[in-house]
Amino acid sequence: MAYKYVKYEKEGEIATITFNKPDKMNSYVIISVGDDFKEVLDAITRAEEDDEVKVIIFKGAGRCFSAGQDLSKVGFVYGFGTEKTDARPSQRIRLKMDRMGISDGYKRFFFCSKLTIAQVHGYALEAGLMIAMLCDFFICSDDCMMGFPGQRIGFAGGGEHTFGHLMMTVGMRRALDLYISGRQINGVEAERIGLAGKSVPADQLEGEVKKLAKELCLMPRDGIRIGKACRELFYDRMGLTDSFAYGYITHTLFTNVKHEPGEFNFFRERREKGAKAAFHEKDEIREQAAKTVKKAKKSK
Repeated sequence: MAYKYVKYEKEGEIATITFNKPDKMNSYVIISVGDDFKEVLDAITRAEEDDEVKVIIFKGAGRCFSAGQDLSKVGFVYGFGTEKTDARPSQRIRLKMDRMGISDGYKRFFFCSKLTIAQVHGYALEAGLMIAMLCDFFICSDDCMMGFPGQRIGFAGGGEHTFGHLMMTVGMRRALDLYISGRQINGVEAERIGLAGKSVPADQLEGEVKKLAKELCLMPRDGIRIGKACRELFYDRMGLTDSFAYGYITHTLFTNVKHEPGEFNFFRERREKGAKAAFHEKDEIREQAAKTVKKAKKSK
């Protein structure tokens, strides 16, 4: 299959899947599995069905790993703003679309039969960070930035399938901080709190990932596959398997958020100002509120 939104390369026992939408900061239509994300999933299948492949490296083309969901498409996949559905799309349509992407789509990374490495540079935001978290190994550059800024749209710490993964990785307090605040951290801090396995200077990232991939290839194919299957049993007992069902159902719940007067409404702002302006406006509101609080403290 010839890919438009993904680059697939293979060198010996190592396959590299590169997110290839640099003009969109490698953002994909993950909810509902758009044509672009279908290519990502197809590339994973291609690597899994190649018995020679032992390791898959995920990386991003251009300036970042992935900015996550394509916010210019969020909501429209349910029928918002179209004649496909009523003004408020049905629950069955929302649940169907969310399951396709959040449950069925993300599972492909977590339960991939090959060993997986996330090579993160630039930005890993929202879905991009979730993908990196679901890989077996997570190596990033010191200067990269990662977080869940999309939570500021109105989720306020819910509606995502990776909260359980994040909590078990960095602890409940840090997980709540990252999810609810939507703040971003760099690679150095990500390694310090255990979110990333390793952080290295940007010019060493490629070499560090290749070194790890070659070391992993020293293991037998059967050993790799058995190990993955065994860990799946432990993940199931820990409840991480259930997180995908939790994620898509609660995401559907959060698409029903009612905005009261004065509350930031991303969909309204996107309609009036465009996706980019709307997304940045939520941060500007937070920054202005923080400045107001700081000014009030100084005046006391």
